[in-house]
Amino acid sequence: MSGVGRRGPAGGTALRFVLLIGVVSLFSDMAHEGARGITGPFLGSLGAGALAVSVIAGTGELLGYALRFVSGRAADRTGRYWPITAAGYLVQMVAVPLLALAGQWPVAAVLIAAERAGRALRTPARDAMLAHATAELGRGRVFGVREALDAAGAMTGPLVVAGVLALHGGYRTGFAVLAVPAALTLLVLAAAWRQYPDPSGLDTGEDVPGRDGTPRAFRTYLAAMGLIAAAYADYPLIAYHFGRAHVVAAPWIPVLYAVAMATEALAALTLGRLFDRWGLRTVVGATLLTACFPPLVFLGGPVAAVCGVVLWGLGTAAQESVVRAALTGMTAPGRRASAFGLFDTGFGLCWCAGSLALGALYDHSVTGLVVFSVALQLAAVPLLLKVRHIA
Repeated sequence: MSGVGRRGPAGGTALRFVLLIGVVSLFSDMAHEGARGITGPFLGSLGAGALAVSVIAGTGELLGYALRFVSGRAADRTGRYWPITAAGYLVQMVAVPLLALAGQWPVAAVLIAAERAGRALRTPARDAMLAHATAELGRGRVFGVREALDAAGAMTGPLVVAGVLALHGGYRTGFAVLAVPAALTLLVLAAAWRQYPDPSGLDTGEDVPGRDGTPRAFRTYLAAMGLIAAAYADYPLIAYHFGRAHVVAAPWIPVLYAVAMATEALAALTLGRLFDRWGLRTVVGATLLTACFPPLVFLGGPVAAVCGVVLWGLGTAAQESVVRAALTGMTAPGRRASAFGLFDTGFGLCWCAGSLALGALYDHSVTGLVVFSVALQLAAVPLLLKVRHIA
């Protein structure tokens, strides 16, 4: 064993690794979330309707989650966590700036799908490597810190794009500018790989309750999160609504996304700390709060929209931080990438089905969309309470 493994599991070493991966997430989210903040209206400008936008978003998310099962299994079976992670980031970071060249919405749809596929390839392997630092630092803290940096990038990217739009640069110029953080992502990733070639050396080998597998609890947990996934409107649909209903002016649409990402960054740190103390009760509390976002976003005016995207950002923070912290506690180290991938596949299938339903509902009844979203989120709460003592 080389690199980190020879130095032993020191807390400072583990934290440096988490921060490096966090910086990779920061730059990658500047790129792909900067693009995500305008894909809805960009697709609309190319002639796509609400259902098409929702289908593209849902299919992209399906790829972004379903393929994780394959990549996670491959990572655990081969042990090639770093090469798989790097390949995924490469695909993702190339696809984003190429959107500037898309002249028709089907071409843009293919690039959006490629970006999501790249994310699918790299996420389970990356999270499995991160999980080695949790015994030393705490599960909530590790995934909370990474998600906070991730969200900081997701906040900055849309602001950069908003600046481009404010200067009348257009959507294509916005996508082209995102090539800069895309390149930085790959450079920092290479540095992290070089410094930490074997992150398993960070694992103290401490026993984690339930990590040998609790199938019934896992299924219940997945069912709960599947309901939340199906209920959660993706931001392209929210952005489409803001533009179509003239809730805010076009340059403010990515700004509101940046507000959501700022909330996500702050919430991820807070939720991570709370998770290390209270476990899944943290997810339950976040779900009760985020169930309020649909009426604010889809039925209110500008002020309500701001409040709604703040709650939406809180929900995404929970999904990307404490939800993964809980999974780490349910799984043995050698099976974590597979567990992350399997969970994400189920989550993505529900997300895709929900996106289709939400898009169809939007075209027929915005109120029906709101009722559907709120009801499914609240239905997840009893299931989460069932497994709150496991993770």
